[in-house]
Amino acid sequence: MKKIAITLILLLSVTCITFAQETYKITVEFSGMKTDKGDLYVGLYDNESSFLKKGIQNKLVSVKDKKATVVFEGVKPGVYAISSFHDENDNKKMDTRIFGIPKEPVGLSRDAKGFMGPPKFKDAKFTVDKDVTLKINMY
Repeated sequence: MKKIAITLILLLSVTCITFAQETYKITVEFSGMKTDKGDLYVGLYDNESSFLKKGIQNKLVSVKDKKATVVFEGVKPGVYAISSFHDENDNKKMDTRIFGIPKEPVGLSRDAKGFMGPPKFKDAKFTVDKDVTLKINMY
């Protein structure tokens, strides 16, 4: 009886550790930039209320040959969205026109675009249940 209890405890411990460590990698390949000047700001979001406000992971990368790649590691299974903007003039912010329309190139997962306002989480969301590679075209 004691051996069975120890075996069950060990099995449960290994199972819990395995599930606790289940994370994935999201690789995002960006294209369509007009210049290599400035940096690309990229945010990863896990819910609608924080979308375009506060990412759970944020990256800042250089643009080379009018392209960039970002890797998010340690991502738990779930639903996510990505937004980005290319800070072409390197002033550390996204410049906008009247009504908040971006002056600088932006890109979102699933190439989501806004209509009469910013893009919605539901249009940009994707599922992570394995390592994922996305392609985002800046516009």
